[in-house]
Amino acid sequence: MKKIKPSTRPEKDRYYLNIAKEVAERTTCMSVKIGAIIVRDDQIIATGYIGTPRKTSDCLERGKCLRRELKILSGHRYELCRSVHAEMNAIINAARAGVSLLGGDMYTHGTKIYQGQNKPFNMAPCFICKKMILNAGIKRVIGNTEDGKYKIFNVEDWIKDWHERDMLDDLDLYDAQYYEKEKTKKK
Repeated sequence: MKKIKPSTRPEKDRYYLNIAKEVAERTTCMSVKIGAIIVRDDQIIATGYIGTPRKTSDCLERGKCLRRELKILSGHRYELCRSVHAEMNAIINAARAGVSLLGGDMYTHGTKIYQGQNKPFNMAPCFICKKMILNAGIKRVIGNTEDGKYKIFNVEDWIKDWHERDMLDDLDLYDAQYYEKEKTKKK
């Protein structure tokens, strides 16, 4: 009888995170690639990546980043960006398809690509995305970390934390740190 090799099959969270990483390849941002998928009942129900609103020109097509032109720090002034975040696009795409997100999980993967980098960073939703995730009824967010692992955020914990402290005290903030490092070099 032949001996069966142990399975190299990835566990579920890693499997879905790998799919989010692939979705990120469609990103039109010049600084980061971020992809998001929403899974409910072990089925992918929506995907999203960083990209401009449908039928509008993105930064790659224009050859420049508006935020960088305005010297806006990473993690600040999201409204001054041509793109919509991956998490938002996944939620929007589910709405366009008429799919409920209640009780689902969101998987997000982010990689820095600014100035030729190609390295993962600690993925965490911004405040705007966190509020949308909370209101959409998503129960967990799983994001990659810079060391190749992942972190699980329980949305219920955000609610509890924001009751006790202000949301501005949140420790898990999105910050790809593409501009601060460049600014620090100049000093």
